[in-house]
Amino acid sequence: MKRKDAQTLDNVLAEWIRMNELEKPLLEHRVVEQWAEILGPTIARYSRDISVRDGMLRVRITNAALRQELFDQRFRLIQKLNEAVGGEAIKDVRLLG
Repeated sequence: MKRKDAQTLDNVLAEWIRMNELEKPLLEHRVVEQWAEILGPTIARYSRDISVRDGMLRVRITNAALRQELFDQRFRLIQKLNEAVGGEAIKDVRLLG
């Protein structure tokens, strides 16, 4: 006997996450966890102290030339990170030296 109102576990979990306002913190956590995978090993090698709070990504970049390049491309960086995690986790980027 099948229930007509049955839902998949994915749908139930997604709804629970939305109801408890955990979607944005989860996406922010994914950005931090997947930073190296998304941007590659070269950028990861020079990245330290990666954190996200209220849509603001903060990353310490130890190479000045790379920091400037990332700053110049920060809007593309935001778009790439958000696409990778499947939602609008990042609104702005602060690159620290």
